[in-house]
Amino acid sequence: MIEKLLIICIFVGIIHMIETLAYSVRLAGLKTRKLVVALSLFNIIVIVSRTANMVQAPLTGKLGDAVQSKEDLPVLLHQLQTILLAASIGTIAGALLIPSFVSIFSRMISHLEVAGSVPKMMKNIASIHTLEKAKKHVKRPRWIMLSQLRIGGVPKRLLLLNLMATTIYTVGVLSTLYASTLEPTLSKSILMSSGLINGLAMITLAVFVDPQVAILTEKVMKGESTKQSMNKMVGTLVISRLCGTVCAQILLVPAALYIAWICKLIP
Repeated sequence: MIEKLLIICIFVGIIHMIETLAYSVRLAGLKTRKLVVALSLFNIIVIVSRTANMVQAPLTGKLGDAVQSKEDLPVLLHQLQTILLAASIGTIAGALLIPSFVSIFSRMISHLEVAGSVPKMMKNIASIHTLEKAKKHVKRPRWIMLSQLRIGGVPKRLLLLNLMATTIYTVGVLSTLYASTLEPTLSKSILMSSGLINGLAMITLAVFVDPQVAILTEKVMKGESTKQSMNKMVGTLVISRLCGTVCAQILLVPAALYIAWICKLIP
């Protein structure tokens, strides 16, 4: 069981690391002035996140299947809290990798333009010589970056919505799994509600968060705003995302109880 939990945590960490790095794709696009290419190329990296999610989902479900009685609930709760901790660690790892990611991803955009296709690009950059040159693009995060991350200039509502969406997305599936073990007779209806919960998080991101980031990106592209303002927004969004994964720890049990209560009300 420990091995299975470790595998789940690794996959969850990878998922949240990639989703955190997604904030910096626009920085790489602005750096190369090839924003559309950057967003398209990153979709290939997202495939890794989607694959990890497909693998970890049934493994996480198995943790719930192992609950045979109420005495097993504390063990399941501890396992779910460990998974949420992995989400926070993955977010921190993604934040630390942002400077290196922007530099390396910018080079990948240039290689893609030369190669003309992703398979050819992967073939070109797979050489030992190219991989050795990639070391020069690895950048260590500096404390000065944190000192520049003041909320001033970044809409507080945007940060709050991003925090809420991240919290819901992070805790949604796990809280429904825990709720299904609290109310075994309603397990099927409870588990089916996870899609609705995650849908609310995705709608919040798509309607309220992403458009504002896109607007600022366009302003920077046109010279109406500075790159520093974009760096500040990305940094504060990453911090709010990290806070969201921490809030998910706090809301795991209350959310499970609320979901179970709602499903009881459904006739």
